[in-house]
Amino acid sequence: MTVSQTCRKAKEHAGAIAFASEEDMNAMLGAAAKALRDRADFIIAENAKDIASCTRGAQFVDRLMLDKKRIDGIAVGLEKLIELPCPVGEVLEERTLYNGLQLRRVRVPFGVIGIIYEARPNVTADAIGLAIKSGNAIVLRGSKDAICSNRAVTSVIKEAIAAKGYDPEFIQLIEDTTHEGATEFMRMKGVIDVLIPRGSASLIRSAVENAIVPVIETGTGNCHVYFEKTADIAKAIPILINAKTQRTSVCNACESLLIDEPYAREHLPAIVAALREKNVEIVACEKCRAILPDLAPATEEDYAAEFLALKISIKIVDGVEEAIAHINKYGTHHSDSIITEDAAAAEKFLNEVDSAAVYSNASTRFTDGFEFGLGAEMGISTQKLHARGPMGLRELTTYKYEVRGNGQIRG
Repeated sequence: MTVSQTCRKAKEHAGAIAFASEEDMNAMLGAAAKALRDRADFIIAENAKDIASCTRGAQFVDRLMLDKKRIDGIAVGLEKLIELPCPVGEVLEERTLYNGLQLRRVRVPFGVIGIIYEARPNVTADAIGLAIKSGNAIVLRGSKDAICSNRAVTSVIKEAIAAKGYDPEFIQLIEDTTHEGATEFMRMKGVIDVLIPRGSASLIRSAVENAIVPVIETGTGNCHVYFEKTADIAKAIPILINAKTQRTSVCNACESLLIDEPYAREHLPAIVAALREKNVEIVACEKCRAILPDLAPATEEDYAAEFLALKISIKIVDGVEEAIAHINKYGTHHSDSIITEDAAAAEKFLNEVDSAAVYSNASTRFTDGFEFGLGAEMGISTQKLHARGPMGLRELTTYKYEVRGNGQIRG
């Protein structure tokens, strides 16, 4: 099918999920989770085709790779959605107007969600699961790097839903992975109600600049960890190592370290040693290089970079005010953390850093729909309308007003 035909088919079948009961939604999710586990060997074999043709390096392969452990994790995410209440139908406001009209503001699905994403075939299942539990039809458009994996995951889930007696055609996968196909998808206004790009800065920028469908912008992650002068080094180093190295190819990994000057004079050698033990490449400011001359110099571009690799920039700052200013200037409004024993410094940081998730004494790696108890996420929004941070079920709905009268007319 063409891109247009694929999108229109999802819209034609949107009622199958929009008007489904929560019991039916949960039955679909349960069937999907079981099928993913039962068909894991098939999915892994298809995924191997994508990996075999990948020429983009180890970090990209890590994003792309599926094994039984990861598939089980995907299935667990779908099962977690079963435990969460369906937001559709939630009454957000209810009151009687001066003229006797009964007004209710009620949560409803968007209708048809489009998601365009790169690599990560786990996103395919997460997006389908979230669409099911939020009552939305879904059109998926992954990259050519993961087409075999995305096709396999989608087919397994749709077959499982159909076997339970439900119409699965509200789920559609675009198999046209050309640039022209992506642009056509971004311009399906009137068919796609909202578009969510998830991937590289260039993909997100392309969607924002080219789409005429409303876009929820998910951002890149230049995430910061800041060691304030009272930080407990026994907490600080493990948090930094986790934030930087636990998984480097994700948007909530730390890319920049800020350190108060007196703290750096005492602890920078130990911090650098811990990073180097994990094979992290370090670029640093001149104040850092005055302490450790063998550090490579950092550029302005480094401070703004999302490395997605074993690389980090380090800059010495003069207190919490300068740290906040640096983050708000160079960051991407994703996730940033202060390590401190000073409660006032922590509160100032939490209040004044303009990011979707702001932490005190914890790793940035927790910015995740599953970790936040949302079951899964459609992406992490770094904009302020209509959603911010991990987008779960509620973020995939809008609302409408229901107005009940008894013959009222406006004079």
